[in-house]
Amino acid sequence: MARLYEYQSKILLREGGLPVPEGAVASSPAEARAIAERLGRPVVLKIQVWVTGRAGLGGIQFADTPAEAETKAAALLGMKVKNYVVERVLVEEKLAIEAEYFAGIVMDDEAKAPLLVFSSVGGTGIEEIARRRPDRVVRRLIDVRTGLRGFEALNVVRKSGISGPALVPLSDLLTKLAAIARNADARSVEINPLVRTVDGRILAADCHLVVDDYAVYRHPELGIEIAREFDRPPTELERIAYKVEEKDHRGTFYFLQMADQSEPDDLLIGFHGAGGGGSMMSMDAVLARGFKIADYCDTSGNPPASKVYRAAKVILSQPGLKGYFSSGSGVASQEQYNSARGLVKAFAEERLAIPAVLRLGGNCEEEAIRILSAYLQDLPARVEGYGRDDPPEKCAARLAELIAENRGAVHEIRPMEEPRLPDCAYTFATLTGRLSIDHSRCLHCASKGCLEACGRKILEADAEGLPVLAIPEAEAKKGKCTECLACEIFCRFHEQQAIHIELPIPGLKEYRDRLRREMK
Repeated sequence: MARLYEYQSKILLREGGLPVPEGAVASSPAEARAIAERLGRPVVLKIQVWVTGRAGLGGIQFADTPAEAETKAAALLGMKVKNYVVERVLVEEKLAIEAEYFAGIVMDDEAKAPLLVFSSVGGTGIEEIARRRPDRVVRRLIDVRTGLRGFEALNVVRKSGISGPALVPLSDLLTKLAAIARNADARSVEINPLVRTVDGRILAADCHLVVDDYAVYRHPELGIEIAREFDRPPTELERIAYKVEEKDHRGTFYFLQMADQSEPDDLLIGFHGAGGGGSMMSMDAVLARGFKIADYCDTSGNPPASKVYRAAKVILSQPGLKGYFSSGSGVASQEQYNSARGLVKAFAEERLAIPAVLRLGGNCEEEAIRILSAYLQDLPARVEGYGRDDPPEKCAARLAELIAENRGAVHEIRPMEEPRLPDCAYTFATLTGRLSIDHSRCLHCASKGCLEACGRKILEADAEGLPVLAIPEAEAKKGKCTECLACEIFCRFHEQQAIHIELPIPGLKEYRDRLRREMK
């Protein structure tokens, strides 16, 4: 999920015509003072972090003067709240509250429709309100074809026990909230408390909005950096990994760093799973053997070889690794040879010097294990492939043996390098990369095996017997070239090393270069 900060949520409310308190966000004490001076009244300062219970953590303060606002902001900015460091505070007018309500919309997956929840009692969690005053909580599914209509909103507010002057403005607010949630592709939006002030204004005193992570690409204006729900800010490597997932819809690439620190004696390994349940079972197996996991990575949903390759390159950008472990459910329906080819390309480029145990159980696992055995035997360290009949516990024990045989050698992070190709190389774009063929080398190729290796048969021999596209370049770029990597792997290991598929990972070269400088 992609959570918005309170100040971001309130910007969306304001743009949708829903009233919010006057104020602005500040990132320095001086800015907080300037906002308080502009408002010309007592203010409240609220830290902008993704945690609940901010008041109890000291994250909500009141100030009667601009000078006091500056002092309070200085104390709040930079404070550590759980795993977050406060970088912004929201400075708003202090409200004189007469009544509190609750208004929220959440996607009901079972009903496949938005669910409106309204209560004439607010201020605490909706679960607690529903337990104490169930008669004051009203729920209504919203028809996605019509949205929330005025008379429907009016009935919801009336059923909660509200009558009189507040009835119409609250109903109007709910219809606007439903429109805002839809326009923002929100999985949930919660206003708690929704308040009525002593001077009769109805305002969203607090708001939390979560955007559907599959719709983040439609909202660049929100500046969502990474559509993941972490309990801390994302690391730079997680941001790099997410950009891969963001730009490629084929399968899943989830990457989460788990080891904040490691000691030289730790059995630190890169973990590469496939499918949530099987990956968790496999993590239990490696943890039981005394390993420390540097990351949790999941490439499932039948990703192309290119996505698995990028995942492996990201995993191998972590310092201190002594081994690489890959394992999933063992019954995955995705073609395991795609995973094998992605790992072959990545490991060959890295000249992998730490052992790897790869349990590629599932569809076509025999072919996947054959690919690993055929192409990764000349690496400095052992790489072994296993199938569904080999339990994760056995594979974890084998990795421990290989690390011991390798004397605990640590993975060396290499610079990202691309081979030099002649300017006249034949080249075309793929969905997420570029394939180049050095035809001068192809002249010495007897087998033309790359044509047979290409499962989609998008390559053919031209009049001179050289491999070229058999389809229009535009179709290759749209995805007809699946980036299976088969042609490059065949050419690299069997023929003239004439084919190279460039698969950019924005930011990874700079990240590795900086790590290498810091580790010298």
